Amino acid sequence: MPLPKAELHLHIEGTLEPELAFELAARNGVELPYADTEKLRTAYSFSDLQSFLDLYYALMAVLRTEDDFADLADAYLTRAAEQGVRHAEIFFDPQAHTARGVPLGVVVDGLTLALSRSEERYGISTRLIMCFLRDESADSALETFEAARPYFDRIAGIGLDSAEVGNPPAKFREVYRRAAEAGLRRVAHAGEEGPASYITEALDVLGVERIDHGLRCLEDGELVARLVREQIPLTLCPLSNVRLRCIDTIADHPLREMLEAGLLVTVNSDDPAYFGGYVEDNFRAVHEALGLERETLRRLAANSFRASFIDDDRRAELLAEVEAFDFGAIED
Repeated sequence: MPLPKAELHLHIEGTLEPELAFELAARNGVELPYADTEKLRTAYSFSDLQSFLDLYYALMAVLRTEDDFADLADAYLTRAAEQGVRHAEIFFDPQAHTARGVPLGVVVDGLTLALSRSEERYGISTRLIMCFLRDESADSALETFEAARPYFDRIAGIGLDSAEVGNPPAKFREVYRRAAEAGLRRVAHAGEEGPASYITEALDVLGVERIDHGLRCLEDGELVARLVREQIPLTLCPLSNVRLRCIDTIADHPLREMLEAGLLVTVNSDDPAYFGGYVEDNFRAVHEALGLERETLRRLAANSFRASFIDDDRRAELLAEVEAFDFGAIED
């Protein structure tokens, strides 16, 4: 069994494997522009964030019903359990579904059907985080937020994703203000392709509690000092960073440098069906390419629980699992 860990940066739509995509397409009468699963998998090759997003949104056409969303979440949870995940905070993109005629309730009901039985079936506690597409308007985000109010008992927080450059965090100031008033947790993608200043803006203007990616914080020494001082978590996604050309190879990843600086960094998979690996695959990749020691991996796993939105008792239980984990019981 792999090292126990939390996954904090995971887009459920990005777990759509080619086999499930074809299964759902057949179920819903959707014709995919690929001959078979291998042709589709070959298409999972990207030059940048936008080229990934184009395919990512196109494939969502197969997701139509509550059962589709439940099956998608169950497929992820099955793999996550095999990868040592004990807690998952799962992003979903409501605007990407409502824009094509799928009601918000269908999305939430389908996902939460799977999540409600996750602890019993997979031993994984979960939280659901509703993300806004930053290349859509601020008004669209506000409309989506208000439409989601009936589901706030099942939605733990809000996030901000999609095309970062040219869409600064401040654009979404009002929706984050309303989320804070509603008692929702707040995270945002920042500093992946966008500049380090977007990280500062997400903290100061949006009041986020956690930064998704944050890779470019290293360009601003004062920001790094602040992130260390305030222990604001960063949810890094190494294999994603390589696939989307943020860095050239895993060996170039600044994860070790970030750890040595005292940053509270975590390792996650982002969109694993598209980026070549789930969360344990990311752990193994950085372990091998960066020569991370086993105790450093243990620290990363502990960081994931410290950075998560779980209650103190559950956190203590999971941190104890990490501390007790015996690396000798698995092969490198």
